Amino acid sequence: MLKDITLWQYFPGDSFIYKLDPRTKILATFIYIVAIFFAYDPASYAVLIAFAAFVIGASRLPIWLVVKSLKPVWLIAIITLLVHMLTFPGENVIYTWSVFKVTAEGLETGLKMCLRLILLLLFSSVLTFTTSPIVLTDGIESLLWPFKRIGVPAHEIAMMMTIALRFIPTLLEEMERIIKAQTARGADFSEGNFLKRLKGMLPILVPLFVSAFRRADELAIAMEARCYRGGEGRTAMHSLIYKARDYASLAIVIILAAVEAFMRWGA
Repeated sequence: MLKDITLWQYFPGDSFIYKLDPRTKILATFIYIVAIFFAYDPASYAVLIAFAAFVIGASRLPIWLVVKSLKPVWLIAIITLLVHMLTFPGENVIYTWSVFKVTAEGLETGLKMCLRLILLLLFSSVLTFTTSPIVLTDGIESLLWPFKRIGVPAHEIAMMMTIALRFIPTLLEEMERIIKAQTARGADFSEGNFLKRLKGMLPILVPLFVSAFRRADELAIAMEARCYRGGEGRTAMHSLIYKARDYASLAIVIILAAVEAFMRWGA
């Protein structure tokens, strides 16, 4: 069910990863994503998988939580694999069906794309699992602060991103309640062909959008009632300070990206 989706939710804990500065985790996630696209052969992917497993182990996140975070991406991964298998050109044909040819090159490319997608989602999930929305807002705003000189609204961007992450579980719970209410009224979302089931989602999506806009309006009124004026003159309750562990963690991720780049272009 929808309540089993744990993507981009915060999970309280107290490990080494939790204690890192949010800016360190954001930068490390960005560098790791860049390193993913450097990967080319099985050895480079093995290094990325080993590093991701190490970070997940160091964060002490429950395995069930990590596995659930991959639930929304399985369908996309399967579609990605099929598209590459059936459309990617190659010389080593494994199977032929009608006008489609499955080649070894297409299968390899599809598996690489799926693995990239899974690793990207895993590492991004570790960031949100181990960083509360408020701390994440402070980290994003601090990283975007230098760009304020050229007119970039750093605080507003950070606030919008954090509110979006914060309301994902709320909207999932709301959708769950709407589905149960419609099912109690006799609606069936599991029968019929794809188009019929897609049309049957309208009684869910319409009240969900209405609820989302209502929540957004209530949030805006509440912020205005508390005299919220953005980042002007705003101070932080907790100052972000880099420590030795933050520099060491960033150095490790940079070394990982350098190793991936060397394995692709320097070897």
